[in-house]
Amino acid sequence: MKALVIQNGFGLENLAVADRPDPAPGPGQVVVRVRAASLNYRDLLIAKGAYNPRLPLPRVLGSDGAGEVAAVGPGVTRWAVGDKVVGCFFQGWSNGPITEAATKTALGGDRDGTIAEYVLLEEGGLVARPGMLSFEEAATLPCAAVTAWHALTAGGCGPGKTVLLQGTGGVSTFALQLAKALGARALITSGSDAKLARALELGSEAGTNYKTAPDWDKWAKAQTGGEGVDLVVEVGGAGTLERSARAARMGGFVALIGVLTGGGTFNPMAVLMRSITLRGIYVGSRAMFEDLNRLVVGEGIKPAIDRVFPLAEAADAVRYLESGSHFGKVVVGIR
Repeated sequence: MKALVIQNGFGLENLAVADRPDPAPGPGQVVVRVRAASLNYRDLLIAKGAYNPRLPLPRVLGSDGAGEVAAVGPGVTRWAVGDKVVGCFFQGWSNGPITEAATKTALGGDRDGTIAEYVLLEEGGLVARPGMLSFEEAATLPCAAVTAWHALTAGGCGPGKTVLLQGTGGVSTFALQLAKALGARALITSGSDAKLARALELGSEAGTNYKTAPDWDKWAKAQTGGEGVDLVVEVGGAGTLERSARAARMGGFVALIGVLTGGGTFNPMAVLMRSITLRGIYVGSRAMFEDLNRLVVGEGIKPAIDRVFPLAEAADAVRYLESGSHFGKVVVGIR
């Protein structure tokens, strides 16, 4: 089979579509014929060696994929050949709190990933594809959408709440759509006026350009009558975390889900003085994925896809993601 592989060392110059052995299912396992996969910022970090510099190579990239069951191993009862499915980011996290063991089952990291013609998954590491979504749309859900769902539900998102979102990448655009579906008011920041306009079309109530108005924490407070927002979906990391804490209301919630600004120092005084709950969100469980899909189907939510690349150009898709010019998700079609 063909797959996007990191080989011979880290760096985007070492990304290439290469031949890999076709997988065969063992007990409790399923082989999925992948029809589409989507990219996340994590994939870029992994390819560059910034995510885990000790990751054994070669490694098939990608955590998100949708397709059809091609074969099942002994003892599999949940799925049959031909079922349309989506893989879970964590193959070993079905329900309940996350465990250390579950974190070792992430696709595209400790295990080979999904940007391939076939992928080997666990019986319990799949959900049914929402029927109203294409394979390309469904492939965007496992990491970004589940992360956004986990962040919003952990922070009590619902009617009467105001949510602040950062940027217009995959997690933030999903969080915007989901927050609106849950009845909340969504505010958003971006470094592009054009992207802000698209976010307003997608349902954001207001937006600000952080490049021309860097005090976006003060802007967010002004949008809430000086009180602050109920929930911040924080994708920047150390570089934006202090402003996020200042943008939140007294007793508010900051869901830390990304490190786009890299490492650095963070002054926790605002968290302390404003009694902010700061919680790390590491994607989510299969049960969360299934809950998300019920909302997606019930509300008719369609993921925002920026561009679809063919598998032969998958390395170019990663470079496009690195450029930051996308709005929503970047997808690799594997037909």
